[in-house]
Amino acid sequence: MRIHFVRHGESQANVRREIANRGLQHPLTRQGRAQAQALAAALREHPIERVYSSPLLRALETSVVVAHALDVPLEVTDALREYDLGKFEGRSDEAAWREWKRVFDAWTRLGDHDQQAEGGERFADVRGRFVPFVEGLVARHGGSTDEVVCVAHGGLYWTMLLLVLVDVDAEGIAARGGFGHGAHVVAEARPEGLVAVAWEVIAAAR
Repeated sequence: MRIHFVRHGESQANVRREIANRGLQHPLTRQGRAQAQALAAALREHPIERVYSSPLLRALETSVVVAHALDVPLEVTDALREYDLGKFEGRSDEAAWREWKRVFDAWTRLGDHDQQAEGGERFADVRGRFVPFVEGLVARHGGSTDEVVCVAHGGLYWTMLLLVLVDVDAEGIAARGGFGHGAHVVAEARPEGLVAVAWEVIAAAR
């Protein structure tokens, strides 16, 4: 089986540089919708069984485009939600982004999983919802030719794919350019675990 880990298209929050990981706000921009459509077109070549989506609006809108184009079921799961930054949610100032970077660097570059923003999620909280979900997908579909799509977020993928992909580390993610909008990582279930077999950005014309 294969899991397509996809980042949502560009949203209004990205344009405004706002930390926005709660509720149904900040829809896709025109460019974000074009990215979602380009992703759907690329996925038509694959035998996709189901699309799983983060509950945040930018991911939901991306997922609806993909699921509709492929005519497959869409399931929303909190397991794919971006990690919450507590009292810094809804902010776009430099102090908030410094705090975001502090936590992000601690979790990814320094391996310090005890750090968290005030009122924000802990690394263990995010791991506790994401890793069992992915393990469940592998248990359910492993040994088959099924392919599923997960539409989620850059921060979540940066911090959590390190735990579920056996051949990827933080340096490898950075070398590949991280998770831009439309980033698309294809992971295949093998005896040794989930292996990244493709890593690309689906381009969409502006």
